[in-house]
Amino acid sequence: MSAATDTILEQLKTLSLLEAAELVKQIEEAFGVSAAAPVGVAAAAAPAAAAEAVEEKTDFNVVLEGLADESKKIAVLKVVRAITGLGLKEAKDLVESTPKDVLTGVPKAAAEDAKKQLEEAGGKVALK
Repeated sequence: MSAATDTILEQLKTLSLLEAAELVKQIEEAFGVSAAAPVGVAAAAAPAAAAEAVEEKTDFNVVLEGLADESKKIAVLKVVRAITGLGLKEAKDLVESTPKDVLTGVPKAAAEDAKKQLEEAGGKVALK
């Protein structure tokens, strides 16, 4: 910093809040600028932040949305039991009450593996 800017900075530090507000107003009028933060920039940054949050998702839900064919119900039921460790009645209730979460909060690799197994057995599956 130059000596002139150091001097101005030291003088600014001694201003009261009211004096600082008056100084801002005078600078805005003298130079035709605004000290307010641009709203458009903050609004434009929000969708970008939301997109980044979606990309960083690490936990997934495996959702059984239905059966590709009703004749595949037993095969899907067996896979649900193997993946979840549920008993026969609980697995049957899950398969019959689609759409239903089969697994929740699992890593991407485990979710994709479960999806693959369920689809091969005849289920319609989505990762959320």
